[in-house]
Amino acid sequence: MFIAMNRFRMNQGFEADFEQMWRDRESQLDQVPGFLSFRLLRGPEDGACRLYASHTRWASREHFDAWRQSEAFHKAHAQAKAPQGTYAGAPVFEGFDVVLEETAHAD
Repeated sequence: MFIAMNRFRMNQGFEADFEQMWRDRESQLDQVPGFLSFRLLRGPEDGACRLYASHTRWASREHFDAWRQSEAFHKAHAQAKAPQGTYAGAPVFEGFDVVLEETAHAD
């Protein structure tokens, strides 16, 4: 499994616009081979910015790489138009190969 994360720093006052942009997008991820799940995470605020992270799980790094080269990727990212002044810097990508995973057992 591969986890792809992007960290975003949003300027104060733009949080609702940023979250709505994600809600309104046509992600097409559910049609992409190897896609497992997506989460948008809201983190702490430091007085000037709020931290967000997108967290996407893939069956493998190869599936993620194939998606990044796909038309679905380009369509999804063409929609990502936030109002000017929203971002406090460029997103930061982090990719992780899962080494160990534990899950809860249903009783």
